Order: sequence, then C-alpha cells, then structure tokens
Amino acid sequence: MAAVKKLGKRKRVALVAHDHRKADLIDWAEYNKTVLARHELFATGTTGKLLEEKLDRPVRKLLSGPLGGDQQIGSMIAEGEIDMLIFFWDPMEAQPHDSDVKALLRLGVAWNIPMACDRATADFLLTSPFMHEEYEAALPDYSEYLKRPI
Repeated sequence: MAAVKKLGKRKRVALVAHDHRKADLIDWAEYNKTVLARHELFATGTTGKLLEEKLDRPVRKLLSGPLGGDQQIGSMIAEGEIDMLIFFWDPMEAQPHDSDVKALLRLGVAWNIPMACDRATADFLLTSPFMHEEYEAALPDYSEYLKRPI
C-alpha cells in the first residue's frame, strides 16, 4: 500500500497572491471567512497582513513572496506542514520571482496537495466534503529517485 498523509479536519491552508490578484483573494477569503475560520491560515507578507485585517483572525505571516515567502511555503509543503495551497497568481504579468513561483507550484504537485490558482477552483476546494473531514492523500513514492546513482 502506498504511503499516505493524513489531512486533519482542521487544514493548514497557505494563501498567496500576486499584487494584481490580492484584492480578488481578499474578497474571496472574506466571502469564505466562516469556512476559513475552522482552519489554520498561512500567508506571504503583505497578503497575510491584509487577510488578518479583513478576516479579523490570526494568520501566520511569512516573508514577502519575492523576498523568500514563496520558498518558505514551498519548504513547509515539502516538510508536510501545509495541507493545501490557494495561490492567486497573475498570468498576465511577469513576476521578478517567476522561478520561485514555478518552484512553489511544482512542490504542490510533487507532494500531492490540493491547490487552487483561481477563484473557481478555490470555491470547489472549499466546498468539497473533504474540506470538512479527515482525508488521506497518497504520498508519492520517490524512493527510486532517491536511490538513483549519482
């Protein structure tokens, strides 16, 4: 049987948004504040401050994305400390830290965590029955990769 990671009823949710998508994420979070109140929230710098003010609840704030916040969240995903990622990124504007953004999205997929990059997908995630109960996510088996000859 494949290894699993148990996501508890109370999820650890990372919320990230590029500058031109912050207002959309804040609006989405405010609309969903009742559901989000049941979970532990993490966010990069400015986004975290804005969320904390709008939701009137604590948000664990990391560094600003371009200053390492995206990488901090990526590290937390790899360490199993983040259960899901809501990342409203801007597809119409190049970011000075595009490599960090790509790495963050890659880690979300590599560690099989639920991710949403737009409002519709975020709505689907939050309204899923799995959001309100324990869930066993299959952990990818990277043993062959780790044993490869170097």
